[in-house]
Amino acid sequence: MTLTNLDQTIESTLKPFADWASGLVFYKIPVGGGAEIPFIVAWLLAGVLFCTLYFRFVNIRHFKDGFKYLWPKNSNPNAPGSYTYYEALATNLSGTVGLGNIAGVAVGLSAGGPGAAVWLCLMGFMGMSVKFAEATLAVKYRTQLHNGEYVGGPQYYLAEGLKQKGKAQLGRILAVIFAVCCIGGSLGGGNMFQSNQTFKQFVEVTGGAAGWWADKGWLFGLVLAVLVGLVIIGGLKSIVAAASKITPIMGIIYLTGGLVVIGINYEHIGDGIALMFREAFTPEAGLGAFLGAVIWGVRRAIFSNEAGLGTAGIMQAGTKTDHPVPAGFVAMLGAFFDTVVICMVTALVLIFSGVLPETRTSDVAGVELTSQAFATVLPWFPYVLAVTVFLFAYSTLITWFYYGLNSAKYLMGDSRKVDTGFKVVFLGCVVLGAAMQLSTVVDIADVMFFIMAIPNLIGIYMLADVVKHEYSDYMQRSKK
Repeated sequence: MTLTNLDQTIESTLKPFADWASGLVFYKIPVGGGAEIPFIVAWLLAGVLFCTLYFRFVNIRHFKDGFKYLWPKNSNPNAPGSYTYYEALATNLSGTVGLGNIAGVAVGLSAGGPGAAVWLCLMGFMGMSVKFAEATLAVKYRTQLHNGEYVGGPQYYLAEGLKQKGKAQLGRILAVIFAVCCIGGSLGGGNMFQSNQTFKQFVEVTGGAAGWWADKGWLFGLVLAVLVGLVIIGGLKSIVAAASKITPIMGIIYLTGGLVVIGINYEHIGDGIALMFREAFTPEAGLGAFLGAVIWGVRRAIFSNEAGLGTAGIMQAGTKTDHPVPAGFVAMLGAFFDTVVICMVTALVLIFSGVLPETRTSDVAGVELTSQAFATVLPWFPYVLAVTVFLFAYSTLITWFYYGLNSAKYLMGDSRKVDTGFKVVFLGCVVLGAAMQLSTVVDIADVMFFIMAIPNLIGIYMLADVVKHEYSDYMQRSKK
């Protein structure tokens, strides 16, 4: 059977399920005036608003404290844990800072208009409060494996936290749902989507459809799988070491390139910013256009920074810390750097360069559109973007491997067979993602990616008082 036939077989088999699952998660809720909002967007928006208000704008009051703990002198190297605050943040960022920051923002602005950028930024800023809760709970309910590694995340605080609330059965059910969906998201959005889009950008800068690489997706995927395998074979320490070095490099490269594009188009800055706020709050098209900006801003922000999905907790659980709350302060910076900084640079590049389509449409190739924006400055700028895309995708791959492995071990036990088996499956998906279209598989994985937010936010609602208690305890200790 050829790859094309296999692709078609998989697509036709899974498409009915993909359509059903997508329709369930993105079910449109009428909000009046003929406008509708997807269920999952409303669910996530409610979660970030709740955390921001319930924890009394912790994202503003303790913003600087997150930076404080990144300095080695403010942490205890002998505290229980597997890695430092900085390494936890850098590794979490390596998983969130990915193609969503490049392709996702382009899709969001094309569909929701320039006003979506404002809501994307606001959502990212409020999402910091959710990350605070996720990381605090993850450290409080973390556990230690036989090899000494500290692990945690939603599956652990859902099971143990709700057990302490007298809801043990509910906790176990929600934990299993989260773990299963996390594995699906790991193999799809955190794996096949990344390798597929990286290969497309590689083809774009090496001759396009007429180039030698155009039909060599399997070879590109094989090379990428080897590079990923070299890191994940070393386990958690190797993943953290690689991610903490790659993250600042890729961030600096992309931000520098983006700021150059913005600087060259400086004469459009005033008009561009005015357009963003005008479409965000007073769109001429009325309620539908306003909600379009809100929906796409919220949707792309969450897809990018993952606030509400629980992944911040998985990474922060291993932090060397004497108290859960400092890990929460540091985790907040993940949403800030990812969305408020990097995503906004992408949005400004797209708006100021004038490449956004005049007619709103979600049917747009995100990476290619961002590449065109970079090309408005110098023809070779897409090569800079290609390097950045590769680094973004590569770092996302290695981090999401750990998220998936963490969930696999939770479901099937901490054993060598589970570890080896998941590595083989994950690397195989890297090759498949680059070699095949698999749009339906990725659609299913994206649905599972968003479903993670349902059990996770239920847990945060039910355990919010635990987070507040830990915060009060931390403040009392700080005064002493």
